[in-house]
Amino acid sequence: MEKVLLLLLLSLASFPSVFSFNVPAIFTFGDSIFDAGNNHFLKNCTAQADFPPYGSSFFHHPTGRFTNGRTVADFISQFIGLDLQKPYLQAQIEVVNGTQKNYPSNGINFASAGSGVLRETNKDMGVIPIQDQLQQFQTLVQQNQIDSKLVQQSLFSLESGSNDVFNYFLPFVTPTLDPDAYVQVMLTEVVHYLDTIYKLGARRIAVFALGPVGCVPARSLLPGAPTDRCFGKMNHMVKQYNLGLESLVKDIPIKYPGAVGIYGAVYDIVQRLRAIPKHYGFSDVSNACCGDGILRGMLQCGQEGYKICPNPNEYLFWDYFHPSEHTYKLISKALWGGKQSQVRPINLRTLANLNLSSV
Repeated sequence: MEKVLLLLLLSLASFPSVFSFNVPAIFTFGDSIFDAGNNHFLKNCTAQADFPPYGSSFFHHPTGRFTNGRTVADFISQFIGLDLQKPYLQAQIEVVNGTQKNYPSNGINFASAGSGVLRETNKDMGVIPIQDQLQQFQTLVQQNQIDSKLVQQSLFSLESGSNDVFNYFLPFVTPTLDPDAYVQVMLTEVVHYLDTIYKLGARRIAVFALGPVGCVPARSLLPGAPTDRCFGKMNHMVKQYNLGLESLVKDIPIKYPGAVGIYGAVYDIVQRLRAIPKHYGFSDVSNACCGDGILRGMLQCGQEGYKICPNPNEYLFWDYFHPSEHTYKLISKALWGGKQSQVRPINLRTLANLNLSSV
């Protein structure tokens, strides 16, 4: 009997999750890296992934997620042992029409694909900028639709900025700011995000760096961007922004008493995957699995004329902008249980285990 119990404990230990984390809910903000389908509910929004073959490898139908399966937000939720968070706009409809009495107690996903930390980013596409995502959350808290005690124990996740950086290099836009000044304006918006969620009760805060945006297959749409290597100027800007993000996270315990912040070094995690692809099960880390044209980066997956690879999870990129589920899973595992080179000052598992009343 003791041997059976030991085997059971060992098998449980091999899973990334145990049963008693101190996180009852996750509130997620950001762009398509996290979006669980909010844009699907926006009638005039042109940034969509609510058609096949999106979702084909895990959900087996489109969910509005911009990949073939789960995102980082989904994996983290599963590691903690929570059901996947609903998109805010879906939860809102269910409360308004009476199919649900209350907003979900396991958290809400406010992320909107195509959005940025700057309000103007992809405004013409009808996306929800981070400022409006914050307002949606703030309204729920102020109307007591979300319990304040729940908020204090919850995990808050932010990943945003990729679209702002990519758009800086669009040919029909003439930037009014130099790259460094533009990054500073972006970081000012992140400060506003941190200020706001802290005032509303957030104490467990995860800020995720941008990945190497200059390596996405969609760079083939930009005149002057190389296609035989990553776009160095874009990645330089990403790295500047990431340095700023990490600096803001380091200040969290000083600026926001009682709060704990972590920085997920996604850029470095992805560059490691690209450096030794075979080790991580990748056969291709340059081209999109689904799309068409150079790098399969010139056409969105699912649009007329697209091509698709037979083995999506052997590709780093699912479509012209977004990683595959396999990539997301590897990133999530590194953020969850990784060492300081991947996530700091503590990893997500430790953050989820913290008893915040004693912090």
